[in-house]
Formats: sequence, structure tokens, C-alpha cells
Amino acid sequence: MTRRALAAAAAGCVLAGLLTACGGGGGEESAPVLHWYVYNEPSGAFRTAAKRCTKAADGAYSIVTVDLPNNADEQREQLVRRLAARDGDIDILGMDVIWTAEFAEAEWVKPFPDDEAKEVTDGRLEPAIKTGTYEDRLYAAPFNSNAEMLWYREDVTPKPPATWDGILDQAAELRAAGEPDQILGQGQRYEGLVVWFTSLLESAGGHVLDESGTKVSLETGPTRKALQIMRDISRSPSTPDNFATAREDDGRLAWETGDAAFMTNYSFVWPSANENAPAVAEQMRWARFPAVREDVPSKVAIGGFNLGVGGYTDHPDEAFDAVSCLVGEENQITNATDGGLLPVTEALYDDPKLTEATTEVEVDGKQVEVRSFPYADVIKDELADAIVRPQTPYYNDVALAIARTLHPTKGIDPERDVERLREAIGRALKGEGLL
Repeated sequence: MTRRALAAAAAGCVLAGLLTACGGGGGEESAPVLHWYVYNEPSGAFRTAAKRCTKAADGAYSIVTVDLPNNADEQREQLVRRLAARDGDIDILGMDVIWTAEFAEAEWVKPFPDDEAKEVTDGRLEPAIKTGTYEDRLYAAPFNSNAEMLWYREDVTPKPPATWDGILDQAAELRAAGEPDQILGQGQRYEGLVVWFTSLLESAGGHVLDESGTKVSLETGPTRKALQIMRDISRSPSTPDNFATAREDDGRLAWETGDAAFMTNYSFVWPSANENAPAVAEQMRWARFPAVREDVPSKVAIGGFNLGVGGYTDHPDEAFDAVSCLVGEENQITNATDGGLLPVTEALYDDPKLTEATTEVEVDGKQVEVRSFPYADVIKDELADAIVRPQTPYYNDVALAIARTLHPTKGIDPERDVERLREAIGRALKGEGLL
């Protein structure tokens, strides 16, 4: 049942004075309360969306958020435990883009009916749609998106390097000249390392798995090139000694010291630098994720968050309708302007509500307005042809196989580790798990 139909049904009940009896059976039943399990987004944008869509439902249902941890691994752990126990309290769930195949295969989320699928994918970025799709069916509606970019300083490198080799060359020149030269990224043994490898591999023309998602691909030439870049960046004198334990937030903090020339990271570093290091932020610029080859644009792994309908909910029709509202453009704009979460509707990247949005940050005790999304055009281009991480029910094991084989990245042997990766991922796909 669509949102319009649900609203009409509710209105009909009100007119008849029978709202509490709607739903059949003759007994008195109130409209269902849908439980949306999602991380506690600090700006309150998700709670705003729940209130907005409750109002739009006009009495057909209400939506309440149930807080999950902010850490994605802990979110998944809690959801998996509940869904494996067939918990019907989960009507709607927030899903990392890498969970779709696992949750769909286990029937922990329901496939979207065709009409609802069309509504939540119309005008959306194609890679974002792919993240919610498994075996040609939509199981998760795109909600927000993200991807890493290259951040650099205009006063240090007026023209950013287009490739990873260019980064190494420019860093060496800056180091020799006594200028800020650090290269910041994610080298710890976790998902960030998998994102880096996957983005490099796809940019080099390779793939982790074949099109079926059931067999290892890892073409030799592209895989060696990706591994060579990881090793060379990790061994560069411009890369900090703590690279093997560095995550996104470590990069943010190091960037704000003013010692770095280049950083691959997500957009959250922009408002943070404006507030914590305004002198650095004044010179801060952004470019597309570095390419592997000069003549081929990079392909970066898409991130973000989708919404699914719980496999054991007692209210699937209402839940699908609620998801259609929650992922609507008005809520995407709120997510972006309040929470810094990028949209999945392509046209919004040209919308003044996004491109001209400003944020107040405190600088030296004063409130200063800065543009919220000055990088909208760059991230739009990146996301339009971003790649999706391997879509397999065994993704968690595949990711562990990649991270464990390649960490620490300083020790990578591009010749030897191609075969080691193939063997490790092959075992993961056979369910010979690493957990």
C-alpha cells in the first residue's frame, strides 16, 4: 500500500469515527508504532525525519527511533543477534551499504515491492542503488552517501596531483624544500583499509570478485599495481610512523596540525578544520580521489547508509511506506544540512539548498559562517561512477581476508601477495570463516 493509500485509509477511518478499529477483526487497535533501529545521529536529523514522516502518515502509523551504537561493527552485531532470533520489533533498520547481500540472503530484510522500489530509486545515484540491490532485487533504499576525496592545501600545492605517483613525487619535493609534506590516509587493519585497496584495484581496472560475486577475480596486473601503490605510500618518508594504526579520525586530527600536504578522507574533515584549525581550513581544497593512471579517472568505493524493512515485522506495508518517506528529498536535505550526510538523489547536488548552505562554526570565540558543501560538484562526479564493494553474503569474511593479508601495508610484496589474497578470499567465499 502506498503512502497516499495509507493516508486515505486513515482519513476514512477518522471520518467514520472508527480510527481505533481500523485493521479489521472488530477489536480496538491503535495505529502501529514502527520501530526504526538506527544509530544515534548526533544532529537529530533522523529523529526529525521520523517526526516528519509520522505527520505525513496522517494517523496510519507512527515512527520512533531505537538507538544503535555509532560504530558500524557494533550496529551490525546488535542487528544480527536480534534478526537471527526472528525479532519482529525491528520494522525498519539502518544498514551500512556493505550489508545488503548478507541480510538479504539470510532473509533478515524483505525485498521492496516493485512500486515502492521505483519510488525510492527514481533519480538516485546508480552506485547508491546498486548498494541496496542483491540478485536483481532491491532490499535496501538508498538514504545517504559518501566517498573519500583528496584534500590538499592551496598554499602548499596550488595544483593537486591527479595520481598516487604524483602525490609521492610532490611530497618528495615538498620534503626537500622543508614544506609540509605529510601524506595522511587509513592504514589500520579494518574496513578503511579494504576501502583503500578496493578503490585502487578498481581504478587500476581490476575487481575483487567476478560478476556473479561467487568467485575470486583479482586480475594479476591491476592487483599488483594496487598493492605497489599501497606499499609505496606506506614506505614514503612523508607518511607518518603511525600509519599502520591510523583511521579516518586520526587523519583529521593530524591534518589540523598543519603538517600535512595531502589527505584522503571523508567530508567530515571540512567542518572540523573550519572550527578547530581555521588557518588550515582557509587554505584547504579538495579534488577527486587520486587516480592510478593519468588518463583514467579514479573509481572510489561508495559509502553511506540505506534503509531496509525487517524480515519479521508485523507491519510490512506500513514499513515500506515509511521508508519511502524517510528517504525522500526533504529528509535528505535535512540529513545534509544538519548532519553533513550527503544525498543520494543526484539532482540535489545542484540544488541551492545544498550548494549555498552555510554552517556556523566557532572561531576564536566568534560565530563564523562557512559554506557547508563547497565540494558538491567534485563529490557528485565521484559518486556518479563510484564502485560498490564486493556484493556477497560473505562480505564480512572477505573484508577480513583482505585486511589481514595486507596489514601492515608497509610489508606488502606485490608479487607474492596477489596469490595470498586469492587464497584468503577463496577460503572466505567457501565459508571457511575468519570470525
